[in-house]
Amino acid sequence: MKRREFITLLGGAAAWPLAARAQQPPMPVVGFIDAGSAPERTAFVTAFRRGLADAGYVEGQNVAIEYRWAEGRFDRLPELAADLVRRRVSVIATPGTTAAALAAKAATATIPIVFGVGDDPVKLGLVTNLNRPGGNATGVYFFTNELTAKRMQLLRELVPVAKRVALLTNPTDPVNESTLRDVEAAAIGQQILAFEAATGHEIDSAFESLVREKVDALFVAGGAFFSARRVQVAVLAARYAVPATYSQRIFVQAGGLMSYGSPLADTFRQVGLYAARILKGAQPVDLPVMQSTKFELVINLNTARALRFKVPPSLLALADEVIE
Repeated sequence: MKRREFITLLGGAAAWPLAARAQQPPMPVVGFIDAGSAPERTAFVTAFRRGLADAGYVEGQNVAIEYRWAEGRFDRLPELAADLVRRRVSVIATPGTTAAALAAKAATATIPIVFGVGDDPVKLGLVTNLNRPGGNATGVYFFTNELTAKRMQLLRELVPVAKRVALLTNPTDPVNESTLRDVEAAAIGQQILAFEAATGHEIDSAFESLVREKVDALFVAGGAFFSARRVQVAVLAARYAVPATYSQRIFVQAGGLMSYGSPLADTFRQVGLYAARILKGAQPVDLPVMQSTKFELVINLNTARALRFKVPPSLLALADEVIE
């Protein structure tokens, strides 16, 4: 073989790996939208990544994730969703915020969406049927609003003498009105006094108002807004000695008295699993909406003692976890 031909062959061999790399498909991108902020959602994002990893997708290795945080401002969600649509992500995940799911649905009818919502996704217009979702969206339904009656029942057991119950909601949350209706419908011999807050300052003002109204107990609506401000809410409830019920254990871990609801970390993990299945080629129309089957009652006895409040033994016996 001539020397020139040999060099040419070597050059061609060296180019093969480069050509192979150039022909590799681009890494898929998952768009992630949440109404909260990154620091306070760390554990949930970890659960979401775990769901992806359980199905074979590891962030930075074979999948990229574009995070978008509304920082408690629900009015930012439509633009965050539109930005991900412009970037042509492979799938949009909205694991824990109904408003984010609605914003994504309004932004695209083609990019697959995997949601996690606490209200009926059929009623919200996200899907046409739980078993056959239709369209481009599917996900997890974790029953926050549907658990209202149970939370009210537990609150009556916690505070049997409560006649005036404050309801704290976020007026910018799309499920605000349905939450009010559900709480009022679940009230038995109780007067519901509604208070609204959409900023940290308004939470302070709402507590000042409900204390002036001499309420006996407090029902805090679910949602990312209050979750992001759970320490503030728990501290104010303790300061004013108001026994309160919450939708998630993270409130009780932050010093709240009692929570009842579906474990939100499970929802984030399941959304990650569904997002991975879509990356592998599944279509939302073929993925039934998953429904939560696990619900947990958590009570903080340290908070009860600080409030000089005695939790009924029957309620303690029902609790899945008691923090002491």
